[in-house]
Amino acid sequence: MRFTVGWLYPDLMNIYGDRGNILTLLQRARWRGFDPKLLELGRGNAKEMEDVDVFFFGGGQDREQALVYEDLLEFKQPPLERAVAGGAQILAVCGGYQLLGHYYQTFEGERFPGIGLIDVRTEAGKQRFIGDVVIETDIAGLTPKTLVGFENHSGRTFLGPKARPLGRIVLGHGNNGSDGMEGCIQGGVIGSYLHGSLLPKNPHLADHLIRAALRRRGVDELSRLDDSAEMSAHEQILQRAERR
Repeated sequence: MRFTVGWLYPDLMNIYGDRGNILTLLQRARWRGFDPKLLELGRGNAKEMEDVDVFFFGGGQDREQALVYEDLLEFKQPPLERAVAGGAQILAVCGGYQLLGHYYQTFEGERFPGIGLIDVRTEAGKQRFIGDVVIETDIAGLTPKTLVGFENHSGRTFLGPKARPLGRIVLGHGNNGSDGMEGCIQGGVIGSYLHGSLLPKNPHLADHLIRAALRRRGVDELSRLDDSAEMSAHEQILQRAERR
């Protein structure tokens, strides 16, 4: 069975090692006998978006976000909406997370409209949040319940009533440094500020995305993999957090 990952704007929205998320999704599918395929979805009319199982939308600076947001509104919004309605999943990190919301406003007051796929808004702040992050999530069936990563952002994201947090902050600043929450979940979309990369150190979240995306193709369970190396990296960050 084919498993397709769609990478939105790989030439512009790709900082802080987020390519590791792509590699993790493809390799974990390959290890299970699926036929993985990567579609790089740059600016312009992107074909084959209806075939994508999991989209990844990475981070970028204000300049890069300004370069992609008009294209996102014109070319990507309708197929993304159809894909999510049909059961596809999206993982959006940092800049991608912000642009899937209602808007991102720079510190100078310039506002970039998002596509409103998730009920969040983001405004740049004076302080930059940098460092390790540990959160506890309540995603059903996810074991362990902790997610770890690294944040580096000045955006303050606030969730509306249709979105729920990805998790509660144990270490770090999260969405805005004030409400104790990190990321969001809304339907088939997960948004987060966790870089570093997120999925290699959280294989259980990668499997959640793969399983949820393939459910529409009749796949209910995934075979187990030896995640000892991945979970060792996960535990290292948890131990570092406990010492602080």
